[in-house]
Amino acid sequence: MTPAARVQAAIEVLDLVIAAARNRGASADRIIAEWLRARRFAGSKDRRAVRDLIYAAIRCCGEVPETGRAAMLRVAQDDPALLALFDGSRHAPAPYAPGEPVAVKGIAPAWLVAALAESGISGDEAAALLERAPLDIRVNSLKADRETLELPIAGLPLLAPQGLRLPYGTQVEQWDAYQDGRIEVQDGGSQLACLIADARPGETVVDLCAGAGGKTLALAAAMDARGRLIACDSDRARLSRLAPRAERAGAGFIETRLLDSGREMAALGDLAGGCDMVLVDAPCSGAGTWRRNPEARWRLTAEELARLAALQARLLDVAAGLVRPGGRLIFITCSLLDAEGADQAGAFLRRNPDWRADTPDFGAGTPRGGGVRLSPGRDGTDGFFIARFKLL
Repeated sequence: MTPAARVQAAIEVLDLVIAAARNRGASADRIIAEWLRARRFAGSKDRRAVRDLIYAAIRCCGEVPETGRAAMLRVAQDDPALLALFDGSRHAPAPYAPGEPVAVKGIAPAWLVAALAESGISGDEAAALLERAPLDIRVNSLKADRETLELPIAGLPLLAPQGLRLPYGTQVEQWDAYQDGRIEVQDGGSQLACLIADARPGETVVDLCAGAGGKTLALAAAMDARGRLIACDSDRARLSRLAPRAERAGAGFIETRLLDSGREMAALGDLAGGCDMVLVDAPCSGAGTWRRNPEARWRLTAEELARLAALQARLLDVAAGLVRPGGRLIFITCSLLDAEGADQAGAFLRRNPDWRADTPDFGAGTPRGGGVRLSPGRDGTDGFFIARFKLL
């Protein structure tokens, strides 16, 4: 493919991504993968270049663009060499006509920018949400240790005791250490959230919203694979991916329970009031993970945010009913919006006077509403709100 043909290809894919964002369709990653799969003539350099152009445009445009061409022209406004490729040649985009629509540069849709500002995120800290994310891994202490593990690339140690940071795009899935379970891909902020949970050997621990089990595996390592660790989720497909991961990690003691959304206690009644710790990594907007999933900000609506906040509150109350006196409840969202963080934590404490905030100082993050907030701009991690509560 010529450079101009790559630009035209990116425009065509962007049209599909924009339509999917408006209609709750497939993710950008899936759309790109399927588009490239159908065009086997594109070499590896072409594929990488097209993908980079698409994501540059997604990151550049705050509001949902009218068209893929308008999005790519937004990028080209700051790149004369790219604009020159709009030359009308074979397989190239048509020449730029002064006055034609060009997408508006920005961080996010206006309502989201305002919500972030009200939550104390603006300026450089907001801009950092759209930077390219590094690749963080966690050394699995059930099988290895950060200080002695030899890897093809020496990573930068993170604050999390088993965390390492690698260059963007490192293909760790091909490493022996990944395939035999000595390392897992996990953002440094996510590792710190699990550290705050303070899971201990011999405890009874519930991961209420386990998904595919990334945090569950970190909890298993902290517990030295001793005790009871129950991973729960209402998504059968996601939860089914945990078993092979657990086996690879040497964490076969993990139990799984499929939940019926809205009727969680039907599957958890035997655990009521008996758990040492319950972790609620709640479904959220993902407004702290735009570095990895930038088109998510085009999909979020105020109505969806309100629905997620209501779900988080309900799950917190479900989790509270599982904890024994003196036990811990950990609330995590990968969001920087107070509606999914400080406001949620405050409302929980008002509803439950027998609980108190117990979030420790762990050397990172900014205190926020009874918890702590990690952000890409300040901490170099994905954005998280983390709160630990203790039942009196």
